[in-house]
Amino acid sequence: MASNNKRILIAPLDWGLGHATRCVPVIKYLLLQNCTVFIAAEGSLAKLLKSEFPNITILPLKGYYVKYSKKRFTFLLKIIAQLPRVLKVIHYEKKWVDDAIKIHNINGIISDNRLGFCSKKTPSVYITHQLLIKTGLKFLDKMAQKIHYHYINKFSVCWVPDFENEPTLAGDLSHPKKLPNIPIQYLGPLSRFDRFDLALEYKLCIIISGPEPQRSVFENIILSQMHHCKEKMVMVRGLPNEEKTLNHSFENLTIYNHLDAKKLNTIIAQSELVLSRSGYSTIMDLIKLNKNAILVPTPAQPEQEYLAIHLKNNGLFQFVQQKELVMATLLKSSKDNNYNSKSQTGDCKIIIETWLNQL
Repeated sequence: MASNNKRILIAPLDWGLGHATRCVPVIKYLLLQNCTVFIAAEGSLAKLLKSEFPNITILPLKGYYVKYSKKRFTFLLKIIAQLPRVLKVIHYEKKWVDDAIKIHNINGIISDNRLGFCSKKTPSVYITHQLLIKTGLKFLDKMAQKIHYHYINKFSVCWVPDFENEPTLAGDLSHPKKLPNIPIQYLGPLSRFDRFDLALEYKLCIIISGPEPQRSVFENIILSQMHHCKEKMVMVRGLPNEEKTLNHSFENLTIYNHLDAKKLNTIIAQSELVLSRSGYSTIMDLIKLNKNAILVPTPAQPEQEYLAIHLKNNGLFQFVQQKELVMATLLKSSKDNNYNSKSQTGDCKIIIETWLNQL
């Protein structure tokens, strides 16, 4: 065990749980390096990370609270309408960070996609796989990238959770033609899971994730078709704050509101197939576990649609649009599919350790 004795402040973005889950392996390694880690989060993110790290201090930090549209043609309008609030939160978190540095004597900052979570006083890392943001329109892609780079360039270094060389998981998103001005370092995929083999218990593991309202839409579509399915299945709803059990009459279906990393790791290992969104953190988990999966991009999210197509074209996963999802057909066709995720590994430890030694 190393003895860095550094005090590190880390904050994930609050758009779904993926930014928090991919911070888990980073936090684990920081702890192995004998760092004192502070997590800035609230709500479901704070609860998830507290369950993973019960002895770590969680500092309350309000999120961006961005909501997505149900329909594609209103997606950009809804995002634009929320920009004033996002900018207000960015301004708020800049002051919050400076106060936290003084109060907790912070040596280094790690932000997973929180644009204002940095300081000129302290070395600050920005984690993102979206160096190119897909909006669905090329001219808006360039505008979004320019704005994103404006904030990225305020950090000391940018860590990208993807392979540096082909084949990459995020394609053009993580390897655009134009890069930010600050140093870019590729960590390899970040996953909180470990790969191990268990006897299969379930035909299908359904992982529901992402922001509302599409999280509930996806869940309701699946439940409405469940009476056509007889195979044994398990569903994880991605609701760490939900205490009520979802009532249902399907004897072949086990439902959990939320599972900690160890239990979810086991459930996925016990499943023949996974059905999930094509969120990037989920993709990194599936790659780590070498698990066969069918991806359902969140409607009106060009990033997830791009990732699903990119990964299918590279022979990693199947994908189906949400409006075309038919559970019974999906399970039949999955018996003959040839898409298996490649077992690849990435090592972020050297990059993190080097950064700590420079603090």
